[in-house]
Amino acid sequence: MKKIKFITLIAFILLINSSIVNAQTMNRAQYIEKYKDIAIRQMRSFGIPASIILAQASLESGNGNSYLAVSGNNHFGIKCHNWSGQTIYHDDDHKNECFRKYNSPEESFNDHSMFLKHRARYSFLFDYDIRDYKSWAHGLKRAGYATNPQYAHLLIKIIEDNQLYRFDLYYDNYDDSQYTQNIQEEAKIKISTPSQIYSFNLQRSVGLINRKEHIISVAGDTYEQIASEFSLFTKELLRYNDIKEERALEPGTIVFLERKARNNKEIDSHIVNQGESMHAISQKYGIRLNRLYRINKIKRGTEPIVGTVIKLN
Repeated sequence: MKKIKFITLIAFILLINSSIVNAQTMNRAQYIEKYKDIAIRQMRSFGIPASIILAQASLESGNGNSYLAVSGNNHFGIKCHNWSGQTIYHDDDHKNECFRKYNSPEESFNDHSMFLKHRARYSFLFDYDIRDYKSWAHGLKRAGYATNPQYAHLLIKIIEDNQLYRFDLYYDNYDDSQYTQNIQEEAKIKISTPSQIYSFNLQRSVGLINRKEHIISVAGDTYEQIASEFSLFTKELLRYNDIKEERALEPGTIVFLERKARNNKEIDSHIVNQGESMHAISQKYGIRLNRLYRINKIKRGTEPIVGTVIKLN
């Protein structure tokens, strides 16, 4: 009799555990449906294809069922490099590695976008067309996002098997009026959470020059302080702005938060005004300084005279 009761108890426990696992498990179609709107919003805010975001998230998180996703809301397997937020530990390339932990899946999606947007090694990706998911996939592998040699092909297969490229069509035309809070309001909520993941100043206006994010400095700003505010290394920020070492930052200075473009496809040329330097022109139009010298066949360090026509592409 006791043996029968014991077996019944074991069966009951197994049934309960099975129910818990099934309740947590999502298939790929369910995962895509649940997170596609977040991916589209991230695409429109950061310029990363929604197809790539969803493919990476579903692959890295096992469709939201991995330990990191369930216990740490980490859907992209991002480790603790240069991180001051909450952490979670898990075996990966090495035993008991440190990973970032978030308060919600959307924090993970947003941090992934910022991770790609503000890391120099990924900057070339943003030169690709938003609908060119194949170049993005191969670019992520080339930049070292994952060690798996088949990483790009895995992403492309997920995108094509699930037709995720259809979400990239919403880059220029997407009705997000269904959401009661805009991106800035959502960020304010995230900042108020204990993890202190996002520390940037939401009173700043982040604008675009030549499709590249920048801010305008105010009194008291330094490059070091701005870099910290936007989760960048100081040297990284200086490199984005073609500056070799930190210097005084005058109010009203354009400061790029990502690598500038190779050219400006909207404006063909600029006529040099009194007191303008090549660096000032490169900042004004969001073009890399070395590239500006090169396309104008001007020796590096030489400044143009007033009235010179500077090519921008």
